[in-house]
Amino acid sequence: MTRDRSRMLLMIVAFITILWCGLPAGVRAADGDGPAVGAERPAAPTVDVREMFKDGGAIGYIIVGLSLIMLALVFEHLITIRRGTLMPRGMAEDIQRLILAGQFKIAEDRCQASVSLLGYILGAGLSEIELGYSAVEKAMEDATAEQSARLMRKIEYLSMISTVAPMLGLMGTVWGMILAFMEFERKANPQVSELAPGIYKALVTTLFGLIVAIPAISAFGFFRNRIDELVAQTALTAEQVFAEYKRSILLRKREERRAHSTETPAAKKDPRA
Repeated sequence: MTRDRSRMLLMIVAFITILWCGLPAGVRAADGDGPAVGAERPAAPTVDVREMFKDGGAIGYIIVGLSLIMLALVFEHLITIRRGTLMPRGMAEDIQRLILAGQFKIAEDRCQASVSLLGYILGAGLSEIELGYSAVEKAMEDATAEQSARLMRKIEYLSMISTVAPMLGLMGTVWGMILAFMEFERKANPQVSELAPGIYKALVTTLFGLIVAIPAISAFGFFRNRIDELVAQTALTAEQVFAEYKRSILLRKREERRAHSTETPAAKKDPRA
């Protein structure tokens, strides 16, 4: 869990660094000493965040709404997609003890009562335990694949947000550029200063879209790797739970074959001898 938190912290720091390095020099605080004596320093342009939200228009507010959904999804995934939730502590040992004691029904009921990945996989295996270990193994493999796909579908919304947000930003930018260049219809030769405000407002939505898309795709990659890791560990743990049961079945079959091999010569003897 500590390692996962460190990864998320590094991802956030990297995102902030990218934004900081990408900001225009006029937006950041001026570095170095003051201007030289007698030299006039031009006023650095400033950005009003409230004005930016206003200039973003309806599309900008939609992108802001997507950012709130993204934050909610990331928070929910941090709580649900973790080791303690998917693999409850002590559950594997309890189920293994019940299996070795032959209490299969009790073990299956406990797995069904546990809303966890490990409980679902073990419950699927216990439901087929009467058919032998091969059926148990097949059932657990199917359950693992099913739950892995379900978890991946759960985080697909982050990938969708990372795709939709910049597309919305681009649409707002294109619409703003159309409005800006419509000045050519009103005036034969408009000045650049007359076009600049419209272009600036048009680019605001693109900035909003990128601000949402970058952390969304980063979070998607983070949770995808976490799901792959936890699903693999859960499947391995489920196999270890049935390891002693599998060994006992193999030993029982070996003893049956040995007993059958010793009874066969006696059965072939002629009873009249």
